[in-house]
Amino acid sequence: MRPRQSSSVSGPGIPEALRHAAPAEIRARIRAGELSGHTAGMALGHLQGNVAILPGDLAEDFFRFCQRNPRPCPLVGVSDRGDPGLPTLGADIDIRTDLGGYNVFRNGKLVEEREQIADLWQDDFVTFVLGCSFSFEEALMAEGIRLRHIEQNRTVSMYRTNIQTVPAGPFSGEMVVSMRPMTTRDAIRAVQITGRFPDAHGTPVHLGEPAEIGIRDISRPDWGDPTEFRPGEIPVFWACGVTPQVAVRNARPPICITHSPGRMLVTDIPVYAAAGRMT
Repeated sequence: MRPRQSSSVSGPGIPEALRHAAPAEIRARIRAGELSGHTAGMALGHLQGNVAILPGDLAEDFFRFCQRNPRPCPLVGVSDRGDPGLPTLGADIDIRTDLGGYNVFRNGKLVEEREQIADLWQDDFVTFVLGCSFSFEEALMAEGIRLRHIEQNRTVSMYRTNIQTVPAGPFSGEMVVSMRPMTTRDAIRAVQITGRFPDAHGTPVHLGEPAEIGIRDISRPDWGDPTEFRPGEIPVFWACGVTPQVAVRNARPPICITHSPGRMLVTDIPVYAAAGRMT
């Protein structure tokens, strides 16, 4: 496994060069070991995706799980069996190397976090790419809604909830949500804006009191970094593409590989074109 150089995105905020870089450049720099960490705020204007890679005999059940749970699992791409490419999302994509981090599950347990998976690749693997809330963040910021995790170059807070998904085969479990603090006024505007992006989780699933969806301590996310709240702000929760990782733990497949939370596949699909596909 190659050593990864220190990320060039350390410190407050994302450098302008990465905000406006082409998706292929971001993928190439990740592949070369020049970038690591979360991809929020990079290649603005392009759809980012959560990733789940499963053996072919489980692909149909997982496909049905995504269809039955479109809010946390908005399916935007599926590979051919055994093919590490995803030509509908980017001509040069190699899913074995183009994520900033991978989680490897065996029999439902997270056993390893790594930077590439070429040596784990199997001829029957099928890759699923699910839309990510990072993709609508540009639209929020364009409307003047500030996003603290991007301003502070941190990974968005994510939480396991008591909201149950609809099972399919062995896949089931609670929904995971991402959270962004906002004023009430901005939260209302965010509902209106994100409704245009069904391929990126759409509108929030909850606003306000975290305990109502089973979150006991908002200061301790299950994934990502804690988020500072300021006076007058409420938590706003969107369905999150980490949800399949909970379903994988319950399904206990012999192997499943996912993105590390916050480290997405940056695709060539324009965000607004993706929004238009389902409107």
